[in-house]
Amino acid sequence: MISCQIKEASLPILGRTTMDEQGNEVPHQIPDFSFINQYGETVTNADLEGKVYVTDFFFTSCPTICPVMKSQMLRVYEHFMEDESLAILSHTIDPYHDSVQVLQDYAAALGVTGKKWQFVTGDQDEIYKIAEKSYMVAAAQDTIAPEETGGFIHSGAFILVDKKRHVRGVYDGTVEEQVNQLMKDIELLLKEED
Repeated sequence: MISCQIKEASLPILGRTTMDEQGNEVPHQIPDFSFINQYGETVTNADLEGKVYVTDFFFTSCPTICPVMKSQMLRVYEHFMEDESLAILSHTIDPYHDSVQVLQDYAAALGVTGKKWQFVTGDQDEIYKIAEKSYMVAAAQDTIAPEETGGFIHSGAFILVDKKRHVRGVYDGTVEEQVNQLMKDIELLLKEED
C-alpha cells in the first residue's frame, strides 16, 4: 500500500537575497526598528519576536484609501483577536500630525484595545525608509499631490511578515478578496515551525 501525504503549500520569502561571508544566500529580513505606539510606549522588533505580523502605512487624516484599509484590517484584527501569535503594526506616514494622542483616539474610534494592533509613530525619515527599503512599499510626503489625497502618497498594501522577520506576502488592503487571502496565509504561517 502506498501512502501519500499532501503537504500544505509554503509561502515564498519575498525581497532581495544577499550573500554572507561564506557565500550562502541570506533572505531579505526586516531590520531592527524602534517606534512609539498609541500608548506612548516604545515598540521594537523584539516586541514582535516569535510572532507573525501584518503591517501597513497610513495617516489618520487620509481622505482616500485609509478608511477602506482600516475597515479591512479591522476584519483581520477581529478574526485573530484571541490568537496571541499574531500582531498588527500600522505606521503613520504623517508623524507631525499623528501624535500619540491622535493615534490613541484613532484606535479607540475603531474599537481597538490592547496591544494586538499597535499604531506607531516616530521619525518620519525612518518610517519612510523602513517602508521603502524593508517592506518594499511606497510611503512619502508629496508636496505636489492633489489636496484630496491629503498631501501624501502611500501604498494600500498589507504586508505579511513571519516569525523570522521575512516578508511572506503583500496584499491590496482595499480589496476584500485579497484580505481574505491574507487571512488564509496568516493561518499557514501560524502553523509553520520556527
